[in-house]
Amino acid sequence: MKRLGKALLAVATVLLLYLAIVAVWALASVDTVLARYPDMGRAPLTPLQTGVLLLIEDPVFFAHRGVSLADGQGVATISSAVARDLFLYGAPLGGVRGALQGFYRGMFDCCRKVDLGRDIMALVLDAHASKQRQLATYTATVYMGRHEGRQVRGLDAAARAYFGKPLAALDVDELVGLVGMIKAPNEFHPRRNPEAYQLRLKRVRAVLDGRCQPDGWLDTDYAHCKD
Repeated sequence: MKRLGKALLAVATVLLLYLAIVAVWALASVDTVLARYPDMGRAPLTPLQTGVLLLIEDPVFFAHRGVSLADGQGVATISSAVARDLFLYGAPLGGVRGALQGFYRGMFDCCRKVDLGRDIMALVLDAHASKQRQLATYTATVYMGRHEGRQVRGLDAAARAYFGKPLAALDVDELVGLVGMIKAPNEFHPRRNPEAYQLRLKRVRAVLDGRCQPDGWLDTDYAHCKD
């Protein structure tokens, strides 16, 4: 038991040291990575579109400080998604900061389900960027699958690629379909996997309509939701 206790203490010490270094690095890098994405003001979303997006992707976005475990949200928040793209895949950093950026990117790519580094980055981002700025950045940059051989980034680009119209012109089902795609945009691709897309649309719509509730913190599949 003593040996086990010492091993657990060593693991906890290493983890705390790792997170402390991530925090220092993120604080030293946040101004540089934010400069790559200037403040775009408010996200180009109507109140209805904002409500749909947040209810599925981050129900307490405007209340949390970067991390949260709201029902049906999973382990990621909008803040952590933006932090991942900005800190790990945004502005390339030089020197020691660049070396650490490469290291943390490798850690996330390897162990994203257990790595807490992204959550530290989300806390730092939330302290330095307004919620509206985070939401606008997310809306403009979220990965929405591949179309005609290229990546689609942002909800407006996805609306034009998959529905041939701007985001503002989508009807409710089209909007819900886009939001439903965010979890796995190539798996729920409306062109390549229309059956999976339609099933995802129905399940997300059931949650939005209040006919079904996520089955706990980590349930973002809604597999129990009926049509």
